[in-house]
Amino acid sequence: MTEAQLKDLLTQMTTEEKVGQLLQLATPFFKGASDRGEITGPMENMNINEEDIKHTGSVLGASGARETINIQKTHLEENRLGIPLLFMSDIIHGFKTIFPVPLAIGCSWDIELAEKSAAVAAKEAAASGVHVTFAPMVDLSRDPRWGRVMESTGEDPHLNSQFARAFVRGFQGDLDNDAHKVASCVKHFAAYGAPEGGRDYNTVDMSEWMLRENYLPAYKAALEEGCEMVMTAFNILNGIPATGNESLMRGILREEWGFDGVLISDWGAVKELIPHGVAEDQKQAAELALKAGVDIEMMTSCYTNHVQELIEEGSLEESTLDEGVLRILQLKNKLGLFDNPHRFASEEDEKKYILSPEHRRASRELAAKSIVLLKNEDVLPLNAEKKVALVGPFASNTDILGPWSWGGSAEDTVTVETGLNQQLKDLAVAKGTDLRDGNEEDLKAALQTAEQADVVVVALGEHSDWSGEAGCLADIRLPEVQLDLLKKMKQLGKPVVAVLFNGRPLDLREVTEHADAVVEAWYPGTEGGNAVADILLGKVNPSAKLSMSMPYSVGQVPVYYNSYSTGRPKDAPDAQERYVSQYLDIPNEPLFPFGYGLSYSQFEYGELQLSADRMTKEDTLTVTVDVTNVSDIPGEEVVQLYVRDNVGQVVRPTKELKDFRKVALQPGHTETVTFQITEPQLRYYHANMEHTSDPGEFTVFVGTNSQDVKAKRFRLE
Repeated sequence: MTEAQLKDLLTQMTTEEKVGQLLQLATPFFKGASDRGEITGPMENMNINEEDIKHTGSVLGASGARETINIQKTHLEENRLGIPLLFMSDIIHGFKTIFPVPLAIGCSWDIELAEKSAAVAAKEAAASGVHVTFAPMVDLSRDPRWGRVMESTGEDPHLNSQFARAFVRGFQGDLDNDAHKVASCVKHFAAYGAPEGGRDYNTVDMSEWMLRENYLPAYKAALEEGCEMVMTAFNILNGIPATGNESLMRGILREEWGFDGVLISDWGAVKELIPHGVAEDQKQAAELALKAGVDIEMMTSCYTNHVQELIEEGSLEESTLDEGVLRILQLKNKLGLFDNPHRFASEEDEKKYILSPEHRRASRELAAKSIVLLKNEDVLPLNAEKKVALVGPFASNTDILGPWSWGGSAEDTVTVETGLNQQLKDLAVAKGTDLRDGNEEDLKAALQTAEQADVVVVALGEHSDWSGEAGCLADIRLPEVQLDLLKKMKQLGKPVVAVLFNGRPLDLREVTEHADAVVEAWYPGTEGGNAVADILLGKVNPSAKLSMSMPYSVGQVPVYYNSYSTGRPKDAPDAQERYVSQYLDIPNEPLFPFGYGLSYSQFEYGELQLSADRMTKEDTLTVTVDVTNVSDIPGEEVVQLYVRDNVGQVVRPTKELKDFRKVALQPGHTETVTFQITEPQLRYYHANMEHTSDPGEFTVFVGTNSQDVKAKRFRLE
């Protein structure tokens, strides 16, 4: 359809039909669904009827070509103007072929593979009839207690922005011309990743300066890449719930950034304006959300029941309703649904693409590139000829897909036992303990198994329900029963390798104390067991680096690398012993810093070289460093560039990631790694919210992580 035809369609719609386009309901509400279940109760609770469903604009959670085709066909037979449905779903880190959780993908620092993972997910989802994915989630997070850190790519604005762009490219491609692509929806706008106490749905309170400096860049990057939709956050931001926050949604998002796509609430967030205490009832909630620019209300019916009434009494302009409806129609048109309502849905293509060997290989590759080697005292890689005991609750556990992997299945998941069995000659397996509970019989069997082995691999971690949405924890240590198993394995005097499966950075002090090697596997996805085996046996050399700091203790949280200078830093030349910013009982520094990760190779950095010690705003400063693989093992190194503005109008971070390069080096080979620094990279938000740079002295750092760096200074004139 042309734009004129879309506007003509809008004029033909009744107010009731327009309001229907703003409603999103879950799959069972629709005729044609495979299981409508008992929906009478939910319909009564929402005060909607079958007539309302006929007008509804989008479906939540439907997938499978047969089901989406049936629902769409039935809907079009009953919809007066033949306006097709949009099918939306949470395709976060894979559809049926599950990739590592996004936090793990962030640790790969591999933008190309991240984009490929989204493209694979889009291909499978599109063949199954999905039109929109609620991804990427780009909420910057510095608190590992928050369950949804697993859904973010970490604590750094620059790295998160790069991944945001990659995921949008992978999901969407060229929607007008590329086959098997889906529209992406960036979330959660805004600052959802900073709830007080790390508790989901909780208060977010920060200055506009902090918001713009750290939390907004990744959302903006996704939109600059062409992301079609935005989802509102559950949290309040400076006292106003995001879903009813007009200055945030219409001010920053639409007017300042120029976003003219579809804005959708998160599940139930419009109605939640009532318990937040900013709306007296559903009618007021509808008014606040629509005035804020929220186009689609997910799974509550405030719009359906009250928007027409608000227009009739003059509290809302019908033009406000029209602009939201037009944006929804424009997205449907861009996806080609008026010409082909079923788009790429195809049972034949589902069989061809879902869990194909090519997709499994992609999952395995990214999983291996996302596994972080945290410690290695000459234990890894394992010798395939040795006797290996595999013990622990994750030895044979298929719960390694992680939250938001509803499309994956246990029967398609490769366990650690299966992966190691394919590469080892002599593997013995014993569970040893459950995740939280143990018994003497299981422990005794594990000890007997380990006593017969040359090396013990202990697979530990979190149940997937312990992280993800609403999966917040105050204690981020492993359960005592798992730590006890690890300690008893160590007491046998055998080399011990701890492999961890979890969705957040953990307090790993006891793990590092009682293991000779520590491997952070996160939730690695469908091919996780094979990827872990590839790393442990050295088939793949670890190259991942942490995208979120590992705390020494939960008492440090939030702990992050790009912290701000205090007036009494510990490392000041004239620092007093006591009266500095420090803890008396633990270090200030994390156990493992942002950017940290070991390799089986060893890399040496030469002296840092700058093309000049001064630059103007028009200049480009070239930064070079020689990196040498001094081992006899080929490997990849992520070379990281950080900058510090030594004196600013407002306090600046001690370091800020500005760029990175992943280089592959053969044994004995040296590569000169080159970075370019330009004036825009030195800009920041001043007290008046101007985004500019200041003349003065800067320090540039290059190194293997945020702590181990070479440094040199230059001046901006």
